[in-house]
Amino acid sequence: MKIGIIGTGNMGTGFCKCLSKTSHQVFIGSRDPEKAKKMAKSFGKNFNGGSIKKAGELGDVVILAVPWHSIKDVLAQTGDLTGKTVVDITNPLTQDFTGLDVGFTTSAAEEIAKLVPKAKVVKAFNTIFADILKGSLKFKEGPANVFICGDDQKAKLNVSELSKDIGFDPVDVGPLNRARFVEPLGMLNIICGYHQKMGTNIAFRLIRK
Repeated sequence: MKIGIIGTGNMGTGFCKCLSKTSHQVFIGSRDPEKAKKMAKSFGKNFNGGSIKKAGELGDVVILAVPWHSIKDVLAQTGDLTGKTVVDITNPLTQDFTGLDVGFTTSAAEEIAKLVPKAKVVKAFNTIFADILKGSLKFKEGPANVFICGDDQKAKLNVSELSKDIGFDPVDVGPLNRARFVEPLGMLNIICGYHQKMGTNIAFRLIRK
C-alpha cells in the first residue's frame, strides 16, 4: 500500500514508527519539506519525504496527522484527492483543550468530507495516543481497538487492514456520521489521560462475551 502521512509531529512520527515495521511505501509531507525528507531517512528505505502536495499525490491512503485547526490550510495544499482514502485522525479540540469545537450535529470527519468531496474520508485512530504509536502497542488485555467509520466500504477495509498491520484490532462502527460519537470518545480518552492523570499509555478495548 502507498501511504501519504501529512504531518511530522507526535502522531505523524508515531505512524512512521509503526509503519517502519511493515512493507508499506510511505511518503511524509510537511510544510517544511526538508524536515520531512530528514525524518523519512531516519525510518528506512520504504520512506520518502517532501511537500504536503506530494504526499497527497503519491498516497493511495492519506493520513491527516495534523491538529484540527490546521486542517483547512493543509487540505488547500494537498491538491486533488479524488478517489483517495483520506484518514481523519483528528479530535476537534477547542483551543484550551477542554472540549470539542463540533459534535453531535456534525463532526470533524464530516466537515473534512465537505472540504474534499471527491475523496473517501474515513475516521480512525483518534482514540490512540501518540505515545502508544511510538512505544509498545501490546496490552495484557489484547490489542487496542481502532474505531472506524466511513461511507465507502472499500476505503474502510483499507484502513482496517492498515490498522491490523501495525498491531490494532479494528472495529467498524458504520457510516461517517458515526464520527459524532467516536470523536467524544477521543475527548474522553484525553480527559482520562491528562485531566485525570492516568497517562498516555491507555487505550479503549471493546470486551466481547
